Amino acid sequence: MAGPEDAPTSCFGNLFSAFRKNKQRPVTRAQQSTTRAAPSTAAPAYSEKLPAYEECMSQAMEQLDVKTDTEAENIVHSAIDKISTELREISLDLHSHMETGMEEYHAHDLMTDYLEKKGFTVTRHAYGMETAFTAEYSRGEGKRVGFCSEYDGLPGLGQGCGHNLIAISGLAAAVGLKALLENGRASGKVILFGTPAEELSIGKIILVQKEAFQKTVDVCLMLHPAAYHADKAGMIAVNDVHVRFYGKASHASAAPWEGVNALDAMVQLWNNISMMRQQLMPTDRVHGVVEDGGKAPNVIPDYTSAFFFIRTTKYQQIGRLMEKMEACFNAAALATGCKVEWTWRPIGVTKDVVQNSVFAANYVKHMKKFGVEFLSHAEQEKAAGGSTDFGNTSYVVPSIHPMYGIHTDAANHTIEFTAAARTPQAHEDTIIASKCISMTGAQVLLDDAFYQAVKADWEKTVPPEERH
Repeated sequence: MAGPEDAPTSCFGNLFSAFRKNKQRPVTRAQQSTTRAAPSTAAPAYSEKLPAYEECMSQAMEQLDVKTDTEAENIVHSAIDKISTELREISLDLHSHMETGMEEYHAHDLMTDYLEKKGFTVTRHAYGMETAFTAEYSRGEGKRVGFCSEYDGLPGLGQGCGHNLIAISGLAAAVGLKALLENGRASGKVILFGTPAEELSIGKIILVQKEAFQKTVDVCLMLHPAAYHADKAGMIAVNDVHVRFYGKASHASAAPWEGVNALDAMVQLWNNISMMRQQLMPTDRVHGVVEDGGKAPNVIPDYTSAFFFIRTTKYQQIGRLMEKMEACFNAAALATGCKVEWTWRPIGVTKDVVQNSVFAANYVKHMKKFGVEFLSHAEQEKAAGGSTDFGNTSYVVPSIHPMYGIHTDAANHTIEFTAAARTPQAHEDTIIASKCISMTGAQVLLDDAFYQAVKADWEKTVPPEERH
């Protein structure tokens, strides 16, 4: 007879139960650290009793009976259309003047000046970050809706992830919601967060640590350009580690036996990791580069260093991979007689994105009015691989981070995508998606039953002990 754990549950009730049973809160450490929670060594288990996603959402949305407020939709769309030309100029400016993480001074000033002119209350250099900002507008009592803009670029690629478009999508969504409040069709607050250094996975993690989202908004939404449309795009967890080997230098020809070869340790580590991959989950990722491999071919290297990223589908599984990596570090040091040190990123793990299913269904409904077709959820799951610090946001407030296509076949982080991110077509695609994400946020202000459904979905998928 089946026990309680074998019984089918509601559509979303047991979606992440397997992860909760084996949850591991990852920590940062160097080799000398003495305190670390025991990592989860079990592979993630997935329930086979979940109903189909489409069936779940169809049932949920029928019960919720969310109806579009046509007047509100016209107000939001019209407000965004009116500033489209201005947003195009800002987008091209950011594309031409790319700045890397925490150095986005031009973008910060450009966007805050614009928002101030549009009647928002702007806080520059917010939360202790020189290039972060907030812009808010409120009318009466009500829910608080947040949007995010990103604007940093990639060294050598420029806006290879289309953050110039993400920047203006946040501006557009916020202006659309502000218009709705100004027209008296809703009450509450809209806040735009200017979040620096997404490519370094820093900005939003700092905001979460300082409780910026938790204390100021009830929900948070943002967009991301891509080669396809995905309402529940898979964005996975990532941690990074710097590892250093210390040996002893000597003449590589005259007296190699006097040396302790730190490069041998690095080669051994590379082989250890390569062999380890056979025992990893198919969705796990380990990738890195050698930062220092020695200085001269006739000197036994006494120092080498490397930088690695590790990724898992859920952040609770990162500890399992951290343990395996540390075993590889120690084994390479032991085999070659070197000393080893390592440092996990001090700011902590970049978490996976918890996409809110109620938000997703509403966003899809709006996008389909423009003839947009989405990848199936199975295809979206297969496309998962990237990471974003918005994942940390999604663990503290109900969130959505859909991908929208900009009429390109190019993958993100390529020269081709950099070029695609400045085309007129990409701008039009951004305006459409911005209207839809703004209306999805607007529904929170217009319909308390919708907000309660959003909140309930989040509470089912993110247990209280993980909301940090």
